[in-house]
Amino acid sequence: DDCYAAAVWTVGNAAALGFDPGAVAVGGASAGGNLAAAVALMARDRGGPALAHQLLVYPAVGNDDSSQSFQDNGEGYGLDRTTMRWYWDHYVRDQTDASNPLAAPLLAEDLSGLPPALVITAEYDPLRDDGEAYADRLRQAGVETACSRYDGMIHGFFGMSAVLDKGAQADVHIKPCRGDTTINRLHRSRAKPTTPTNQWFSRRLLRCPRG
Repeated sequence: DDCYAAAVWTVGNAAALGFDPGAVAVGGASAGGNLAAAVALMARDRGGPALAHQLLVYPAVGNDDSSQSFQDNGEGYGLDRTTMRWYWDHYVRDQTDASNPLAAPLLAEDLSGLPPALVITAEYDPLRDDGEAYADRLRQAGVETACSRYDGMIHGFFGMSAVLDKGAQADVHIKPCRGDTTINRLHRSRAKPTTPTNQWFSRRLLRCPRG
């Protein structure tokens, strides 16, 4: 609710803030991707605000750990199954919350009418399959959706652009979603050194499987 209220306020005060209210997007990584997806659902169901885009970076959109990516990547790659279960158990109060699409957007019956989406996933991330399943369902609902899986990456790589070339690649990838704000210009000015490790991680970019 707080995130939705922030979106409503931002669009309502766009003129005073000096930007186009029709160009407001929501976005986030991991739990932030969950919140961004929920705000997009709320905006559709509550009659606004109109959102231009949703950026979902390895979003936590499901509510269980039965996917293949959880089985393959649930241990040893940073974010693990035990930690995710702890997060989830502290986020929802009961089974009613757990089955609410605003807590787990992948459970939403209808994804039509949502803003265009860019979904980014990482190969060695337990959340990979849920993010890609959400992208597939968006497409099936008629939502313009791009989905990219970054090979060789783990959960959190998006915030490691100073040390991982693929983090820097993802930063470039989302530029059309961000516009050209002062914060973004400062973000782009960070040094991104190249190392042999970075080069190993930067071999190729995979497209998400399409349903």
